[in-house]
Amino acid sequence: MPDYPDQDHILIIEDDQRLAELTREYLEANGFRVTLEADGAKGVDRILTLQPDLVILDLMLPGEDGLAICRRVRPNFAGPIMMLTARTDDLDQVLGLEMGADDYVPKPVQPRVLLARMRALLRRADGPAPDGEMRLRFENLEIDNATREAWLSGERIDLTSAEFDLLWLLGRNAGRVLTREEIFSNLRGIKYDGQDRSIDVRVSRIRPKIGDDPNQPHRIKTVRSKGYLFVKDG
Repeated sequence: MPDYPDQDHILIIEDDQRLAELTREYLEANGFRVTLEADGAKGVDRILTLQPDLVILDLMLPGEDGLAICRRVRPNFAGPIMMLTARTDDLDQVLGLEMGADDYVPKPVQPRVLLARMRALLRRADGPAPDGEMRLRFENLEIDNATREAWLSGERIDLTSAEFDLLWLLGRNAGRVLTREEIFSNLRGIKYDGQDRSIDVRVSRIRPKIGDDPNQPHRIKTVRSKGYLFVKDG
């Protein structure tokens, strides 16, 4: 299909050739520019060289698995990473999030679900709507929604796109308990199934980055059986 400059560029790293080709055809029909890579050993170089708008990364790959690729590229790739997993065990999903993935989609892939989740990630990566509050400050922590960056005592915090989204949502609702249902609805556009641990994993990753003691957090508190509370200053 024609290549237009404003098309979002999607890199699919998937060794199942049939799935990769079908996914490419579907995404191209919906206005995306797509590049395929089947070899996990080339995955890191492809991501860092191409700097696509979004990466779809299979968990199980020849050469190097998706978890290792995600971990290696995160320091130099800020775009969204969506992992595909054929396993039902949520351990793989948790590990993927810990390595810096932004979302995951189980196989067999449902094209409409994949497309909706991709668009949600790309919208957040493109930045906030022009209206509304742009910057929050809590003691030595600053969160800027215009640049999608955060600083602790003047030092920039290394956050994935999904981690920033969660930190901003919590900070914007400082002083109010956000339930997991509310968080899922806001960030992923889906209902909380009572089992998904992705939000808990992200909170555990964010806490030390913002100077919060994981064992006795003072800024992001867990409210048992409900969700999370971002504590206001004073």
